[in-house]
Amino acid sequence: MRAGAFSRDPFWDDGRGSPTHAVDAVEHLRRMRGGSQSHLMRCSDGKLYVVKFLNNPQHVRVLANEIVGTSLADLIGLPVPRMAFVHVEQRLIQETPALTVSHVDKTIVPCSAGIQFGSEYVINPFEGRIFDVLPMEHLDRVRNLADFAGVLAFDKWTGNVDDRQAMFWRKGRQKKYTVTFIDQGHCFNLGRWDFPDKPFQGGYLRSEVYSGVRDWQSFEPWLSRIEAMNDFTVQECAPWIPPEWSIEANELSCLLRNLADRRSIVRNLIDAFRISGSNPFPNWEGPRG
Repeated sequence: MRAGAFSRDPFWDDGRGSPTHAVDAVEHLRRMRGGSQSHLMRCSDGKLYVVKFLNNPQHVRVLANEIVGTSLADLIGLPVPRMAFVHVEQRLIQETPALTVSHVDKTIVPCSAGIQFGSEYVINPFEGRIFDVLPMEHLDRVRNLADFAGVLAFDKWTGNVDDRQAMFWRKGRQKKYTVTFIDQGHCFNLGRWDFPDKPFQGGYLRSEVYSGVRDWQSFEPWLSRIEAMNDFTVQECAPWIPPEWSIEANELSCLLRNLADRRSIVRNLIDAFRISGSNPFPNWEGPRG
């Protein structure tokens, strides 16, 4: 693991045109909803990023969670935003009163300067429409609705303790929506880096998105990709954590080893979700296990 390496140039590319790269924040647009108190910012490449700051009220590890989680989700073929390291200058923070975070003791402090985590906004609002919740009558217009089964497998594997977060978007006059899965910060139980594995965790709030889940084949190809992923690939999903984040390399390695070991139980975790009292897969026809 090349822990601590950092460059202002693109330094990782999975071959599909989505490099993890570095940009400068140039303009604050608005505060986002959510416990990490992220901010939407325009950056030097002209794109918009949801920026999570080092001194967010959840934990510094949620930034590492975003890198590891987004990398793994991308590797198994799920639609996730492009990542970036966003450099935020102290001057911009001083000139922008809204760039603050609030803590549980009610103190309000400026956002930290330096290298932060950025997740590219799914679409520029001037280019299309974005919904964090889509009316149920429009679900048949989501072109990749089946991906919800894949992201459930991912969330069970990574121990996501939050409800699955998603954005539905479409460009211009397009009739079909695309869903992109955002916010991997609650993977690995936030900053605790353990796996409580409660049956109800990690699912999407509206079970209608699972209407097409009928058997184990509905979780393919994502489930098989998780189960077949080798240890080296899992370990290499976190090689570029900036030293400024003070993430202990041995603790990160331990997390990734545990994650590799969990590949064999994902099917059982999905099954526990399936037989829970909420009946999330009402059209299930396949056998258990």
